Amino acid sequence: MSDTNISVVIPVYNSEDCLNELVKKLTEVLDNLGKIYEIVLVNDCSPDNSWSKIVELCKIYDKLKGINLRRNFGQDCAIMAGLNNSSGEYVIIMDDDLQHDPKDIPTLLGRLEKGYDVCYALFESKKQSWFKNFGSWFNGKVAEIVIKKPKEVYLSPYKAIKRGVIDEIIKYDGPYPYVDGLIFRVTRNITQVKVEHHERYAGKGNYNLIKSIRVWLRLATNFSVFPLRVAMVWGFIASGIGFLLALYFIIQHIINGQAPMGWASMIVTVLFLGGVQLVAIGTIGEYIGRLFIYYSKEPQFVVREIVRKAEKHISETF
Repeated sequence: MSDTNISVVIPVYNSEDCLNELVKKLTEVLDNLGKIYEIVLVNDCSPDNSWSKIVELCKIYDKLKGINLRRNFGQDCAIMAGLNNSSGEYVIIMDDDLQHDPKDIPTLLGRLEKGYDVCYALFESKKQSWFKNFGSWFNGKVAEIVIKKPKEVYLSPYKAIKRGVIDEIIKYDGPYPYVDGLIFRVTRNITQVKVEHHERYAGKGNYNLIKSIRVWLRLATNFSVFPLRVAMVWGFIASGIGFLLALYFIIQHIINGQAPMGWASMIVTVLFLGGVQLVAIGTIGEYIGRLFIYYSKEPQFVVREIVRKAEKHISETF
């Protein structure tokens, strides 16, 4: 069993200007706790100089570990790489831009010490774009359906988790992990605490529409067959509409002795039914594609190297 009390896992992407201040503040907070700790920075193949900065910081700070991924795998995969290389009894997951204040770590840990398995940070107001706020809201609504998330729980990227839950999460070896979904698979002993959300320390955020869609697809298709059921319902609705239209046209023909004229109604019907069929086929294809990728053993992440103050080595493929 490891002697490490606390591991802080942080995925890093395009944040070279934030890292000095981030590690400095983390070290100050964690030193004051009087616990054995480690800080794990996972560079998700940033195009800037984030990895060089991590290597530089590892020469200064004893408790810092840097992990460099061979390519960009995405935030959740980077987090999984960090979790697989962490050893703390308690694990903190947070962002790299200081919108999550390290001073709130003792508050999060306090809830775990009271018996909870997971504690999320709850932000009453968030210093981010309306689009990102909408994405978080929509993702939360999807999570309520797919993983039965309680309405009052906010799936914050800033959270504290017990080692027992982490050990179960890292058993998942699929190429499309979604950490919050995996948490809810393992435990429902979850709480949250209100903390302040801050402005990004430096640089620009990396959140966009494509990343939002990827997160929603991961959540919807990895943890539920709900999209398939939606497609089935739409199929029934389309069939019902088609049946009612056919019945209407037959009655009109009997009463008036005329068949419906024009191609407009036919084209609208064909387009509607064709659209429903394409949505259903696409949904099924998404599931089949993910199964294919999973069974073809696409790696969840690939580590190029791991650095510590007096150590450097090449790691394995995961």
